Amino acid sequence: MRRVKPIAWYTVLIGLSLVFIAPLVWMLLTAFKTPGEATRVPPTVFPQEPTTSAFSTLMGNDQTPVLRWFLNSVLAATGQALLVLAVASMAAYALARLEFRFKRLIFGMIIATLFIPSFVLIIPNFLIVDRFGMLDTLWALIIPGAAGAFGVFFLRQFFLSLPRELEEAAVLEGANSWQIFTRVVLPLSKPALATLAVISFLTNWNDFIWPIYVLFSPDQFTLPPGLAILQGAYTINYPVIMAGALIASIPVLLLFVVAQRYVIEGVSRSGLKG
Repeated sequence: MRRVKPIAWYTVLIGLSLVFIAPLVWMLLTAFKTPGEATRVPPTVFPQEPTTSAFSTLMGNDQTPVLRWFLNSVLAATGQALLVLAVASMAAYALARLEFRFKRLIFGMIIATLFIPSFVLIIPNFLIVDRFGMLDTLWALIIPGAAGAFGVFFLRQFFLSLPRELEEAAVLEGANSWQIFTRVVLPLSKPALATLAVISFLTNWNDFIWPIYVLFSPDQFTLPPGLAILQGAYTINYPVIMAGALIASIPVLLLFVVAQRYVIEGVSRSGLKG
């Protein structure tokens, strides 16, 4: 019986892995099929005549500058991730360690914003972005999401788990609050910072609705709204769409593989300490 339980668990885990991996494999195989084979009934699993025509169509069309969209996505997602780390880490440290009036009230108001649907904020954010002249620029994708409540909450919980003795020792050495924050707290918070960076990057990378509202020029598009152009009103070239989705998924998979250890450690140590 002891051997049966591990085998059953492994069977379940392998089955779940196949459920998540199967769409990625299907996307990869379809990208190398012809349009006719991609819509054939019954469908074929492996391409009978493998071709890279989908990638040639995607890269060689001036109406779909995929490489430009890819670069825009990288710049916007990276810029917002860095800005979120800067803003959230300072706000979280103040709420976790510093003492000031109405601290609990302020923290409660920040947490309350998590319950506001994001669609409610589209029009106010659009008006603010328009007032600052950032429409149709990548700044419109970077700045509005820099002050999210989740990052403040997540890092605050992590900072609370750090031993105060380290900060007290730094105070005895003559360090001020900024030096403690930058030289003691942040170096110890690499797992949480990496986790928040990955989450912020993926959130911006996958965002579809907001870029549609604030970006108008095809050269300014990111991958999600750009790839939507590939879908026609009456016909759909599935290999081209899958090729675009494959290009969009590669950085995400590489980022997760590189940061996986930090993400697991950051989530496990953050907890829900109050």
